Amino acid sequence: MSKPANPVTLPLADYSPKHFLLAVVDRVATVTLNRPERKNPLTFESYRELTDFFRACAMDDEVKTVVVSGAGGNFSSGGDVFEIIGPLIQMDTKGLTAFTRMTGDLVKAMRACPQPIVAAVEGICAGAGAIIAMASDLRLAATGAKVAFLFNKVGLAGCDMGACAILPRIIGQSRASELLYTGRFMTAEEGEKWGFFSRIVTAEQVLPQAQLLGKQIAEGPTFANTMTKRMLAMEWAMSVEEAIEAEAVAQALCMTTEDFNRAFEAFSNKRTPAFQGN
Repeated sequence: MSKPANPVTLPLADYSPKHFLLAVVDRVATVTLNRPERKNPLTFESYRELTDFFRACAMDDEVKTVVVSGAGGNFSSGGDVFEIIGPLIQMDTKGLTAFTRMTGDLVKAMRACPQPIVAAVEGICAGAGAIIAMASDLRLAATGAKVAFLFNKVGLAGCDMGACAILPRIIGQSRASELLYTGRFMTAEEGEKWGFFSRIVTAEQVLPQAQLLGKQIAEGPTFANTMTKRMLAMEWAMSVEEAIEAEAVAQALCMTTEDFNRAFEAFSNKRTPAFQGN
């Protein structure tokens, strides 16, 4: 399962994925899950290629943010029932563990990816699709979007791909427990109220708004934005005292960048800073 489905080549703007669509515009890479006739389910191959893509993002300085969306009015229905669930029934423990580690690698790659990731969630967002949205840094919802962590509906635990670690940190322990124990759909309104979604927009606007947000972040100080993402992840496991010290070191490093100087010069001259990422 470790063999790449389609080795990622750089720059990402010239890369042609086999298992999703990719477009890089204004330093924002838009990933589109593209099996609309099945609500964009994931396969063994798409898991691997997405993981390789997010790992490759660390090596492309021209990509500043990533937007993830789904084609045809839905985000993703999760793992393909026939191409993934069926074969899993036939696997032994070693094969099953290799699979669950492979799926977890996608979340690890998304969290390690230095670029902030924005999910544009429309329609059905279930199972592994809900995990991809959860693992993103920000999430926008289209009106009528529905999110479900369906693992217990197929006889499995809710502890899949980091759900028990990440979801409670986004929406709280009790609400996460409810979703993971019942497998029910969370509405867009609930998701916004609980903090899963930043906001709800129309279906026609969810992708453009996510790309606009990605562009706004891309125009910011790249090194500092990457540091923010790193610290947001690292501080989960720190005491407040440790976090304050780690942030002191991180911020001091940011103060050595040219973008910090540019911001001061722009402020002094009553201009908007034009950050260059160094």
